[in-house]
Amino acid sequence: MAKQQLQVLNALDVAKTQLYHFTAIVIAGMGFFTDAYDLFCISLVTKLLGRIYYHHEGSEKPGTLPPNVSAAVNGVAFCGTLAGQLFFGWLGDKLGRKKVYGMTLMLMVICSIASALSFGNQPKGVMATLCFFRFWLGFGIGGDYPLSATIMSEYANKKTRGAFIAAVFAMQGFGILAGGMVAIIVSASFKAGYPAPAYQEKASASTVPEADYVWRIILMFGALPAALTYYWRMKMPETARYTALVAKNAKQAASDMSKVLQVELEAEPEKVERLSQEKENGFGLFTKEFLRRHGRHLLGTTSTWFLLDIAFYSQNLFQKDIFTAIGWIPAAKTMNAIEEVYRIARAQTLIALCSTVPGYWFTVVFIDKIGRFAIQLMGFFCMTVFMFALAIPYKHWKQGENRIGFVIMYSLTFFFANFGPNATTFVVPAEIFPARLRSTSHGISAAAGKAGAIIGAFGFLYAAQPTNPKKTDAGYPPGIGVRNALIVLGFVNFLGMLFTFLVPESKGKSLEEMSRENEDDDWTDAEMRPQSGSEIRTVPI
Repeated sequence: MAKQQLQVLNALDVAKTQLYHFTAIVIAGMGFFTDAYDLFCISLVTKLLGRIYYHHEGSEKPGTLPPNVSAAVNGVAFCGTLAGQLFFGWLGDKLGRKKVYGMTLMLMVICSIASALSFGNQPKGVMATLCFFRFWLGFGIGGDYPLSATIMSEYANKKTRGAFIAAVFAMQGFGILAGGMVAIIVSASFKAGYPAPAYQEKASASTVPEADYVWRIILMFGALPAALTYYWRMKMPETARYTALVAKNAKQAASDMSKVLQVELEAEPEKVERLSQEKENGFGLFTKEFLRRHGRHLLGTTSTWFLLDIAFYSQNLFQKDIFTAIGWIPAAKTMNAIEEVYRIARAQTLIALCSTVPGYWFTVVFIDKIGRFAIQLMGFFCMTVFMFALAIPYKHWKQGENRIGFVIMYSLTFFFANFGPNATTFVVPAEIFPARLRSTSHGISAAAGKAGAIIGAFGFLYAAQPTNPKKTDAGYPPGIGVRNALIVLGFVNFLGMLFTFLVPESKGKSLEEMSRENEDDDWTDAEMRPQSGSEIRTVPI
């Protein structure tokens, strides 16, 4: 049975969409713009790093990063992100969302700049510096996941909450797009200023000394959007749900939200005190009560995010290799170093523009109309279908006249990842757990996703190698080939579809209704998921 809702929280739930909602989306979203830029821009420059620092005189092919170095460069930021999601997620529930929010942003700014610098100009020094600072960059990015999602969910009204949280996450698409555009501009400028022959024409002259500035400028640019939003993050008030339900400061919560909503709100300290003393609102994360109420939901959010990121990050980080394998990007030896960066960036930008960005915004438009559950289920299903459609007739797609068809199909997997589980796995954990455990639970769910990303980043790198030892990249053992790797990713997406049935629907419900902080006793999942033809239960004032 529902209890009486706090006035300040009810006011947030029923508030009309207004300027502060959009301000919060921009402030939180610019963090995600930076996150995506920093995580994905590395895939644009790894081939350039190989040419600059691992060139061997007399080799038929340009230099490439050794397998262990490539795995470290691509995957170390994800290791940092995983650690940051767990740590800052927990800290966000202990110290408050606002206090921790500034820490993560400054860490991202400092490490974006530092990762583009290096100790010396020898391969070991450059790669060690890059990996060290990208780990801590990932650590800061990791904190942004639970904090941005939690802050946006706690600021939003219940009618359009899904769209607001999804809009924050959709800024990731613009970050990926910006990474490609910055790389295009920088590489085109250097290509025009420092012309060079293709590698097969004159290997030693194909990588000009100035190419070393290209990757540094691309990585360093990620600090700019984060730095520009620091002041506004610090001006945001703490969320009312944290202040009232966790910090137990009813007066401060009412004061903060009165300014935000521009209405007079009653503090209700007696009601806050009564809520804090109730046994059912005091259980911790590692308790039987949490397991009974939310254990299944946490399993659902962690498993689906884990499975999604195996496929999603495999595709994103190594799309340059897939495009090369099907001939969409020419063979490395037919280009100079800067030309290769330009071609890779152009391909990634095209995919982002045509499928990644639209997919995110389709979710924003439809998430509060058709619900999180339906979008996630549909997304995993379509990803499974398109992945198998790419993999099974793979020889057909490799033929020159069919390559554009391959790119279109490949783009559709990105579209349905983003108009699907890539967005919903971010939204749902910010809605279904209690306020005092919301940031922690979201951090755990996100960390499970990054564990999947690490498997994708490390595993796909090896798995996609040809089965013929003579055709593998330098230093790599034979793999199962791109075709079989895509089949594996298809099965991963199918498992994600099955685990989606563990995740409840949160469309149209208040956060307290979903977390059951405002309930006398347990609800079943059937009650939590809206039934066709029935009205959604609302919390009375």
